[in-house]
Amino acid sequence: MGYPRGMDLRSLRYFVHIADLGSITRAAAQLGIAQPALTRHMQSLEAEFGTALLERLPRGVRLTAAGRQLLEHARRVMREVERARVELTGSSEPGRARVILGVTPTVGGWLVPGCVERARTSAPDLSIKVVEGFSPQLSDALAAGKVDVALLTNPQPARALRYTPLVSEPVVVVAARSLAPARTFFTLAELARTPLLLSDGLRSALDEQLGRYQARLNVEVEIDSIEAIRGLLLRGSGFALMPVSTLHEDIRAGRLVALPVSDANLHRMLVLAQSAQPAEPSAVDAVAQIVGAEIARLFEQGVFAAPAPLARRPALRVEPAAGEGPKTQRRKSA
Repeated sequence: MGYPRGMDLRSLRYFVHIADLGSITRAAAQLGIAQPALTRHMQSLEAEFGTALLERLPRGVRLTAAGRQLLEHARRVMREVERARVELTGSSEPGRARVILGVTPTVGGWLVPGCVERARTSAPDLSIKVVEGFSPQLSDALAAGKVDVALLTNPQPARALRYTPLVSEPVVVVAARSLAPARTFFTLAELARTPLLLSDGLRSALDEQLGRYQARLNVEVEIDSIEAIRGLLLRGSGFALMPVSTLHEDIRAGRLVALPVSDANLHRMLVLAQSAQPAEPSAVDAVAQIVGAEIARLFEQGVFAAPAPLARRPALRVEPAAGEGPKTQRRKSA
């Protein structure tokens, strides 16, 4: 896509802001400019390209096909301009640098509080926005520049992203103590007969692992809300398959029981992902370090530790070897 001569960076920045919010009104309010002025910027941009970039809706706007194409280029331009400015000035943007951190629903509850507290003391000049989504959604958002750094679950390789594996943990059957069987484990055959509560994001990763054992899950209800799954479990209403860290506090307090699957190695790997070309490298790296430090602290506290019957398969701290992707694991003593 060629760029018209009269186009300026300010119009591109405004366009990206509108695309992210889906509304000219909200974008004008956040940017601190009058809505008619922002509308004129978009009309001028459309005139320069000779095509419609935004489709006006009763409430908000959405991108046309040309608008979606321009958005990819605009984000790349913004990243490159910011990188050049940082390299030339040797400093980040004046004021508080803003970094968007993405987390999955099974991670946010136990990770975000500690990260926010660490940021307040170790990086007070950072402004962090936390967004939640499943790993495929967050991977797409990273590639599109909508998220700066994210903690993903078993991500697929992507050239545009840089991965740092952090920890691998067991996935266990969780239930109320009143429903727990006398034995302290599940077999794959028993798991296949047990109706399960499961999140959509976790199911895709487990289906791939279970395929190696020619086994399938008996999913009764798919629920994206981890709090809803927790509420059902505490009521004694079913069994769930979960990474051990997700409901660690309830398991430790005895409100819920965690049972390993004895004849399968079901696990999830948490991987820190960043754009290969972040907009603000120093700020993004600072948040990545905060997340890594918080994961290490929680690891030492046993948040990723399996129940006693799984002691032979402990949680693993993992790190990539040179040239290895996120699925390569190397044991590191706790």
